[in-house]
Amino acid sequence: MGDLTGKRVFITAAGQGIGYATAKALIEAGCDIYLHYFSDDSGVKNLTLLAGSLGQKAAYGQADLTKGEEAAACTGAAAAFLGGIDILVNNAGGLVGRKWLGEIEQPFWQKVIDVNMTTTFNVTQSALPYLKQASEGASIINLASLAGRSGGHSGSLVYSTTKGAILTWTRSLAAELGQFGIRVNAIAPGLILGTKFHNTHTTQASAEETVRAIPLGRAGNAEDVARVIKFLASEYDGFISGATIDINGGIYRM
Repeated sequence: MGDLTGKRVFITAAGQGIGYATAKALIEAGCDIYLHYFSDDSGVKNLTLLAGSLGQKAAYGQADLTKGEEAAACTGAAAAFLGGIDILVNNAGGLVGRKWLGEIEQPFWQKVIDVNMTTTFNVTQSALPYLKQASEGASIINLASLAGRSGGHSGSLVYSTTKGAILTWTRSLAAELGQFGIRVNAIAPGLILGTKFHNTHTTQASAEETVRAIPLGRAGNAEDVARVIKFLASEYDGFISGATIDINGGIYRM
């Protein structure tokens, strides 16, 4: 793996769960970092203190990334603080709620699309000028989901659709940005317990049923995902692009 010391990272939704674990892993690997959060700043404050204790740069900012102006301002603040962006982790997203086809109304449909797709578009487009300037090549890592591969559980129709779109977005963007030395990859986590997503939307019975079908015999955790993101980030000058790495314990195999 490449040396991450001094690499400049912008990560969205870094305050908890996968975002927090990923930011922590990248800080510990030597990165300088800008942390986006939406509502609760306690996690990003802790990460900033960690970075400071290790002699690295860290700052954070709040934004509603579904709004283009706020996303651009947050991305610009990240680039100004860091002096550029080498690594972008698009982690913002969420299920929002479980609704079956007959229950879905236009506002809900649009909200889930905005939370998972518009955020990624807004941030990536805003970050593009800085990523192009990365002297040793840049890396974009997009958070998709096993739901984007398999279709997800009942009630996750819109969410699964958006995560499938993120997989296609990743492949298309890899083709478009390769000429600038920018690699684009996605990860597709399965059941990752201990996150706000599953604490909110997954019952214990559902989790236990899923775990019984996982060949490795356990659910994943945020650190399982963070290790893969760290790997993709550290291969910033490597040859992996347009790929999706599945992190699901073997329950879904392609």
